[in-house]
Amino acid sequence: MKRLPLNEQPCPIARSLDIFGEWWGLMILRECFSGVTRFDNFQKNLGVSKNTLTARLGKMVERGVLKRVPVSPGALREHYKLTEMGKELHTVFVALRQWGDKWTFDGAPPNAVVERKNGRIVAPIAVRSQSGRVLKPRDTMLVKL
Repeated sequence: MKRLPLNEQPCPIARSLDIFGEWWGLMILRECFSGVTRFDNFQKNLGVSKNTLTARLGKMVERGVLKRVPVSPGALREHYKLTEMGKELHTVFVALRQWGDKWTFDGAPPNAVVERKNGRIVAPIAVRSQSGRVLKPRDTMLVKL
């Protein structure tokens, strides 16, 4: 069965997955949110082949999630930085991490997302109404705009 291109689907989830949905993309994002910017550090931390990493980083640059930036003014070497589009994935990423903390560990997870300023654990992310009420799946539905 031939895989259909997700970037042409009429679904925002499918289109989003087309950009970063395979697992190397998500692992690269994890490293970006931890402050990694250099190719060698991505490769070392992820244990991924150069070819695979080059392809995944290239796709994320091409799709606007990352950008290549000179290491210093006039330098030939570049590193990778999150674009505004990439930075907006932070909420999604923290939500996925919190879900994993709750459902994929027996006991306490090995680390937690905390506020840099005070070291407090970040509150669980929730879908909220415009008035601030927490919404469950049964409280929402999709409508055609």
